[in-house]
Amino acid sequence: MPQATTVKGSVKPFDTFNGQQVFQFSLTNAHGVTVSALTLGATLYEILLPNGDNLVLNYHHSADYLANPFYVCMAIGRTGGRIGGGEFPLNGKTVHVPVNEGSTTLHGGPHGFNSQLWDGEIATHAGQAEIIFRHVQKSSEDGFPGDLDAEIHYQLSEDDQVNVVFISKSSADTVFNPTLHTYFNLGHDDTIKDHTLQINSEQHLAFDDKKVPTGDLIDVDQTPFDFRETASLGAAIDGMQQTPEKGFDDLFKVTPAADKRVATLTDTHTGHAVDVLSKRNGLVVFTANSFTHDNMNFKRSNGTGHPYEGVALEAQTLPDATKHTGFGNIVLTAGDTTTQTIGYRLHY
Repeated sequence: MPQATTVKGSVKPFDTFNGQQVFQFSLTNAHGVTVSALTLGATLYEILLPNGDNLVLNYHHSADYLANPFYVCMAIGRTGGRIGGGEFPLNGKTVHVPVNEGSTTLHGGPHGFNSQLWDGEIATHAGQAEIIFRHVQKSSEDGFPGDLDAEIHYQLSEDDQVNVVFISKSSADTVFNPTLHTYFNLGHDDTIKDHTLQINSEQHLAFDDKKVPTGDLIDVDQTPFDFRETASLGAAIDGMQQTPEKGFDDLFKVTPAADKRVATLTDTHTGHAVDVLSKRNGLVVFTANSFTHDNMNFKRSNGTGHPYEGVALEAQTLPDATKHTGFGNIVLTAGDTTTQTIGYRLHY
């Protein structure tokens, strides 16, 4: 007999965006943990603990997600990070793609995954309910080679692990390096300065003045980038105050542990923690340095944003990888199906 699911799924209308209905899909396990996602941008909307604490930043209205440049908890694709010059080598040729940040292509360009309205359903896999979002990302739409049949699955286990699974198949050779732009705040304060962070990383990427990787790697030793042992995020941010960003917007080269853990974020007051799980070699850390009080409209802060209100932890392959030896393979061959998974193991 099929195993009865103990993770329950539900769906309800959220609001409308550009005249189209946006839906909120939710999963709840026997512990009372709930994960919700929106059809706009396949966005992670909530990770609710049994006591009602929400571990991620979110907005009241779907339009707020596209009203600022921060990609709050939205799906990122086809490629996370920046493509320098809006071009990359593929099969011996130079491919040009639309730019959306000066001369660079950021997070899939102006028509990336985050800008799309995805089809959604609640399905059952291995006895558990899951959310499945689907979208055909057409080359004529985003400018990348090949039409991409894309799925994003949200899964919640009974032992409180959230998995976000990206599955894609392309009609032509293309690049594929998706991520989820998840902003965590595990506590009740307006900033994450009382959080600690540990990252399995010896090096971070060097960038040019456009935040495009140069190909060089910088050792983290004796710098604010050293999270090899658990370290205070607040102290590390204080150590970055002489930089233009006054915090982190950086890419760490990571080595996944045997259980795929690449990082652990902890709030020192609530004790809430999340392990970030990935098989890939990169982790973006962005400490929301440039969040402002205007036009942020976060639910947790009554409509105002605060610098350092969250920390984005984005697991991916190192960006602009087709240009740099050793950065990893992000080429998706025509007709092949690829699967990339990001996990969040919750502790509370």
